[in-house]
Amino acid sequence: MTKADIIVKADYVLTMDRDLTLITDGAIAVKNKKIALVGPAEEVAAKYESDTVIGGPGKVAFPGLVNTHTHAAMVYFRGLADDLPLKVWLEGHIWPAEERWLSTEFVGDAVELACLEMLKAGITVYNDMYFFGDAIAHATKKAGMRAVVGAGILDFPSKTAKTADEYFANAEKFIRDWAGDELIVPAIAPHAPYTCSPDTMVRARELSGKYHIPMHLHLSETEWEISEVMSRYGKRPVALLDSIGVLDENVLAAHCVWVEDEEIDILAGKKVGVSHCIESNLKLASGIAPVIKMLKAGVKVTFGTDGAASNNDLDILGEMSTAARVHKAVSGDPTALNAKQALLMATRWGAEAIGLGYITGSLEEGKAADIVLAGLEKPHLVPLYDIYSHIVYSMNATDIRTVIVNGKIVLNEGRSTTADESEILEKAREWGKKISSANTH
Repeated sequence: MTKADIIVKADYVLTMDRDLTLITDGAIAVKNKKIALVGPAEEVAAKYESDTVIGGPGKVAFPGLVNTHTHAAMVYFRGLADDLPLKVWLEGHIWPAEERWLSTEFVGDAVELACLEMLKAGITVYNDMYFFGDAIAHATKKAGMRAVVGAGILDFPSKTAKTADEYFANAEKFIRDWAGDELIVPAIAPHAPYTCSPDTMVRARELSGKYHIPMHLHLSETEWEISEVMSRYGKRPVALLDSIGVLDENVLAAHCVWVEDEEIDILAGKKVGVSHCIESNLKLASGIAPVIKMLKAGVKVTFGTDGAASNNDLDILGEMSTAARVHKAVSGDPTALNAKQALLMATRWGAEAIGLGYITGSLEEGKAADIVLAGLEKPHLVPLYDIYSHIVYSMNATDIRTVIVNGKIVLNEGRSTTADESEILEKAREWGKKISSANTH
């Protein structure tokens, strides 16, 4: 018998591998931070034993969920400015709040709250675009979570830089400082085609190529963006980025709400990953992305929450459930975006779209042990006929019991093992008082 660090048991083990293998009465052996064996419980028990055996009857195990687009630190602006269109929300409320409050301390504290929220919702890796990347990375590592941390780039001044040169200098230092980290992947994140010139986009793409890192941007989110980019450059955003050679498989494009058929073909041909942020898009009335068309064209569509200031939560289970329902309605096809496909988009495809498919996204031997264990015994989950359907249409974040990231239990029976939850919540309340007080004066 070989000693494993952890053995996870469950009535259902959803591997989300290439064959979408589903194992009933299954188990996963974890050793040296990786999955050593996944299979029927009897087979695992014949080869591995462990002092730490978790799960069992009434549980389902699946890969850690992947949040492919967020601004984690914006949890501290949750509910600050709701029921507004994107342009008004950003320019009238969010950017001024960021100008006033952003700092290393603010971002670090906020990201601790965001990571706690995401881990409790079964998210083990997120793809972020923001500022003060060191603070994001340190807070994420402290939580024991994985992240692709994008260094934000703009063509106008912010709290972190005054010029494009300064943004790029900061980004390059951040990329070098975090290269090779076990949990943090540095990335470059030019905000959008309406806030970054073609020259800035090309420069970001060159940095992505130089360091072999992902590039993360907003793309075709609103009708206003389309008209703005058209008026400046005479091309729609996707065509513009294609014409300057920045689109490839290393690019993750968030939103893609207003993309036409020929643009979808460009995205598919260039193997650009798309992060579908349906709840944020619905709330800001930005529109509904043509996801079914994108999927049919071969675009790798994944799920993102966007920031909690426009969602207002960081919950991929919710995104899956909303997306699967809405796309059935708008397409008039009840078979569109079925439960199995939705879970694939939230796991393996998500990991692949942010360049981490070789590490995480599925439960396979040799991959990192990023595992979610959820309970199946609450009233809304009984009886059970189809486990995929249950996860997508019935499960919610409160059903997540245990989360393992990189072979370490970071959430145990719903409680963090890496953080003082009450301290994180108290800090969030204190920041909220400061922000609220400033807004009323």
